[in-house]
Amino acid sequence: MHPYPLESDGQSLQGDYLFRGLKEIGEEVMQCDRGNSFHKTWVYEHFKPDVAIGVGFWADTPELIHAPQEDGVLPVPWFNADGWVANYQDDLNKLPLIVATSNWVKSTYIRDGVKGDNIEVCSIGFDPAVFYPRQKNDPAVLKLREMLEIKEDEKMILTAGGDVTSKGAQEMLQALAKIDKEFPKWKYVCKTMDSFSAKNHGKEEKSLIKELGLDKHKIKYLSEDFSPDFMALLLNACDIYAAPSRLEGFGMIQVEAMACGKPVISINVGGPRDTIVHDKTGFLVDVAHEIKLEKEWVYKHMGFKEKMMIDFPIPKTFAYRADINQLASCTLKLMKDDVLREKMGLNAAKHALENFHYKVIARNMRDLIMRRVFDGNGEKIAQGIKNTVVKKEENGNGLE
Repeated sequence: MHPYPLESDGQSLQGDYLFRGLKEIGEEVMQCDRGNSFHKTWVYEHFKPDVAIGVGFWADTPELIHAPQEDGVLPVPWFNADGWVANYQDDLNKLPLIVATSNWVKSTYIRDGVKGDNIEVCSIGFDPAVFYPRQKNDPAVLKLREMLEIKEDEKMILTAGGDVTSKGAQEMLQALAKIDKEFPKWKYVCKTMDSFSAKNHGKEEKSLIKELGLDKHKIKYLSEDFSPDFMALLLNACDIYAAPSRLEGFGMIQVEAMACGKPVISINVGGPRDTIVHDKTGFLVDVAHEIKLEKEWVYKHMGFKEKMMIDFPIPKTFAYRADINQLASCTLKLMKDDVLREKMGLNAAKHALENFHYKVIARNMRDLIMRRVFDGNGEKIAQGIKNTVVKKEENGNGLE
């Protein structure tokens, strides 16, 4: 269960890659939208799945957990994180298995009241038929660099996201300002979505560019929704992928960048700690400081009766800021040393293929479910699941 039919957003791709992987390794599987749709009801009643894997986060509990249980299907949520867990802890604690996309996501759920002994980690996959290293003289890549006005002797740095400030673009701008005089031949490409967040943060970014005295012509924005195939071309066109994200539960685009043979500069917290090997596939810079909140709003769509403010006895970390000096040092090192950049890129592509190929992820997910949900004889373990009846075919191990 995920946003379906397939869209270009991360959760939709996350679910689709898992579906394809499970199918290709021989499991009986169907996919459907996680909403309360007619199609999903048909899947439950006709396909009769043993397990419903749901992609989302804790606020999606009614769709990912309650709805399958009402239809007698065992839910296994595959959770991302938005920084905190405000509700449904009791429901989550009763499940035999919750899957988190990273160790940081797991720690966030534990911090906020989920017991943790039922949480396992399974990363998100990528498609190596789409994201792979292309030759430097590939005509499509060269044309893209030409359209972006990247000269042959210039280094292209790329950051991509719904907005780029959340991916650390403001910190990268400050780092580039520190090294601009020593290495002026760079262009910074920021790929955003056409969203309020991107426009709002874009104003901050433009003010910062002016304040830092950077040449605005060296920073280029792309604000369209690109297909995975075109994103793979864009990643191949860059020399360095940079995303010292302020909050990153996993970092799917960072894995895709590595798969395209690009060294990644990120931050040593959150999902990137699980995906990037420091000094081998890229650089993980230290956290300079954390943004903590003493209170926060909750809303009806989070499962509350009304909008209200929740106080935190202990302030919660909601965002991080990367060390600017370390960002500058790592960026300069990669821009100046072509051999190092090439070596890290090769390491990155190998690391991504071996660890994050969608079939590898599918096997990991299947193994988790068989270990935590079913016993060695293929019988379901129903501990802690209230009013849930799951049927298992004698010779089947179908997973939704």
